[in-house]
Amino acid sequence: MSRIQLKRLEASLINQLNDTNDPFPIIGRIIPSYINGEWTYVEELDYEVKEISFPDDQINWHAYMSQDNRIVYVAMDVDECVGQIRLVKDWNRFAYIENIAVKMTYRKQGIGKMLLETAERWAKEKELIGLSLEAQNDNLIACRFYRKEGFQLGGVDTMKQHANPQIDLTLYWYKIFEEGGNHK
Repeated sequence: MSRIQLKRLEASLINQLNDTNDPFPIIGRIIPSYINGEWTYVEELDYEVKEISFPDDQINWHAYMSQDNRIVYVAMDVDECVGQIRLVKDWNRFAYIENIAVKMTYRKQGIGKMLLETAERWAKEKELIGLSLEAQNDNLIACRFYRKEGFQLGGVDTMKQHANPQIDLTLYWYKIFEEGGNHK
C-alpha cells in the first residue's frame, strides 16, 4: 500500500468523500450478552448475503477543516479518494469515529488499519483516552474488523435505531489506550 497516502481533508477533495461509501455485505449479526459485568457475544451467520449502503453524508465538511475538535483524514491513491475517517473530540475524552469507509475495490488492503492508526495518533495528540464508535449488530464484517484492531464491545442500545425497524441493535465499541491510565 505504499502508493496510498493519508492526509487531512482539503476543500478540493470534498466532492470525493461520499465516493468511499460503497455498498457492503451483510453476512450475519452479533448477538450480545451482558454476563457478570462484561459484554460478550456470539456470531449468527445469515443463509443469504445482502448488500446495503449508507446514504451520502450531507454535513458541513468545512467545519472538519477549520475546527480543532474535529478532523477528516482521507486515503488517497494519487488523486483519487479511496478511504476516509471522520473524528470528533467527544465530551468523554474519547475520539469518536463518526465514519470510517473504504472504497470496495480497495478493501482488504490495510487502508482501514492505516486510517485507524492515524485516528489513534490524532486522539493521543489531543490527550484523549481512546477511540469509540458505533456499529449496527448486523454489520458483522465491520465488527470483526474493529475487534481485530483492538476494540472491545462496551455497550448495546436497543432504542437508537427505533425509526429503522430493519436494524436491531446499536453496538458501542471502544479502544482504550494503555497509557491512558484508569480515567473512570
